[in-house]
Amino acid sequence: MKKPRFDVPKVLVDRNLKYSDMPLWILGCFIAFIWSLPFVWMVSTSFKLPQHVMTRDIEWLPRVFTLANYIKVFEFPVLRWAFNSLVQATISTSLCVFFGAMAGYALARMRFPGNGLLFAIFVASLMIPVEVTVVPLLLAIIKVGWASTYQALILPTVANVFSVYIFRQFFLGFPQELEEAARMDGASPFKVFWLIALPLARAPAIAATVIIFTLNWNNFLWPLLVTFDDSMKTLPVGIAQFAPVVGSHTQLEGFSVSMAAVTVLSIPSLIVFFFLQKYFIQGISQGSVKS
Repeated sequence: MKKPRFDVPKVLVDRNLKYSDMPLWILGCFIAFIWSLPFVWMVSTSFKLPQHVMTRDIEWLPRVFTLANYIKVFEFPVLRWAFNSLVQATISTSLCVFFGAMAGYALARMRFPGNGLLFAIFVASLMIPVEVTVVPLLLAIIKVGWASTYQALILPTVANVFSVYIFRQFFLGFPQELEEAARMDGASPFKVFWLIALPLARAPAIAATVIIFTLNWNNFLWPLLVTFDDSMKTLPVGIAQFAPVVGSHTQLEGFSVSMAAVTVLSIPSLIVFFFLQKYFIQGISQGSVKS
């Protein structure tokens, strides 16, 4: 039996651009350029002096380059908030991807009554707003005494339907020959999943990791509600206090500091995507496995 391998879709590896593809390629580049402008302005503003932010004409480059905004940001316990976010996002993402892989494999490869109905319920749950469940969940966390703890930040975010969906779609095309060969050698269903299916699911695992890590890292509402101690705040919650708008008043001098704070917040997600973008695209495009 040949060693299983991942095949990247041809559209992802074909470097010969056809003339008929030029309009679509130009349109895509234009849209990407437009989407990047707010980010460029954010980074540029983070290095500006407060009086150079609200100008009549848009200035993409700072007149005077300064690090004072970042110095003001790090006068607060940003490193502690970043550590809390890193712990919460890393553990939540790891558990979410692992349990999502298990659930996706079970829904795709195991036949049991209500299989399709269960998956339909999973997908339908995506339409339920988070705000509907957050209040009773918060009351339950407070009741058991877990407020302002890591378990309160982590456990409610472990279940993620998107992770289950990605792995289910991948395992639907998983070759049965590999599983049958393992069962003939006496492997249990969990061993088949752990030793064969999961190692070959690298592309969907990385795609799910990038998406779910970004969601967990940027999660704001739940950490805001469940953390009452300043030392347990996550980075998005802590960064929110740099907002230049307070009530009905706008502090013009706060724009540059708030842009520096948001830039710090965006760095980890950008790093994760930069190093894993190749596998992220493969996973989203449902890379296939061939024997």
